[in-house]
Amino acid sequence: MADKKIGWAIVGLGEFATKQLIPAFGVCKKSKLVALVSGHPAKARRIADEYGVDPQHIYNYENYDTLRDNPEVDVIYIVLPNSLHADFTIRGARAGKHIMCEKPMATNVKDCEAMIVACQKAGKKLMIGYRAQYEPFNLKAIELAQSGALGKLKSITADHGRILDPSKPLDKWRAQKELAGGGSLMDIGIYSLQAARYLTGEEPIEVSALIHSTPNDPRFKEVEETVHFTLRFPSGVLANCTSSYGYHDTKRFQVFGAEKTLTLDPATDYYEHKLILEGEDGKQELKIKEENQFALEIDHMSECILENKTPKTPGEEGLQDVKLMMAIYESAAKGKPVKIR
Repeated sequence: MADKKIGWAIVGLGEFATKQLIPAFGVCKKSKLVALVSGHPAKARRIADEYGVDPQHIYNYENYDTLRDNPEVDVIYIVLPNSLHADFTIRGARAGKHIMCEKPMATNVKDCEAMIVACQKAGKKLMIGYRAQYEPFNLKAIELAQSGALGKLKSITADHGRILDPSKPLDKWRAQKELAGGGSLMDIGIYSLQAARYLTGEEPIEVSALIHSTPNDPRFKEVEETVHFTLRFPSGVLANCTSSYGYHDTKRFQVFGAEKTLTLDPATDYYEHKLILEGEDGKQELKIKEENQFALEIDHMSECILENKTPKTPGEEGLQDVKLMMAIYESAAKGKPVKIR
């Protein structure tokens, strides 16, 4: 088993899958790409040829369920618009495959719960693709924040934004609420939300939020542009977070302790990160080896299958984020804080 590589099928061949996930298999130690699922046959054939995938292992969305008949496929990685995650996860589990699903897990709590139940019934593992929780700079930030190296934690800020451009295939579906489930919060705001949770190691007990979209901007006819939200944690830490489809590319967070401040900027980029500690003894940039975070998370799932372990970021982790995002939307709609049970 130590030499075995777990077989993966990628569902959805958009830019993220083709430029980040699929190339990562080249450095994976426990995983191999063995199948593709796409609605574009010519594109799938080209990618299969480039990465050595058997052309007989190319599927479309109509015959997706026949993956059950392919013993080489152990895991299905779902990289589709948000509202499709639940259906393809449930069908994949019923086909007898383990599931990796991109974030957000789904567009509502009910679908998240159904995905978890389907995988449990099938006896299959479910992991959500929270790549930052496998990335070395973020892992170091978590270690420093939770070890007391910064002193008692007081506050966190986390900001994630970029310009939405629905004229591009990458963003077209993101401007449609039926497919995306929401705007910047559901897409990149989840990074700010995740950072606050994994840096503190706590779950918030209260959220408050405001939403603003530029009036008459056609991009935001269905989805929101900018969300400001605050999370209150049991220890007293307050996390002030933003997400936006209207400001320049930003992927950063800061952790303020009684003794030191930690800044990771960029925090959730694909390849480049910068971690700085600042205190009375001055400013220090920590040098950490960059690693392929996609390969790390893919291999983690494969290891969990090989060793029958629970993934670090299981379905319950994705469910919690969706519950919290629903509370953020509720707070913004009601104009008052919302308590979290």
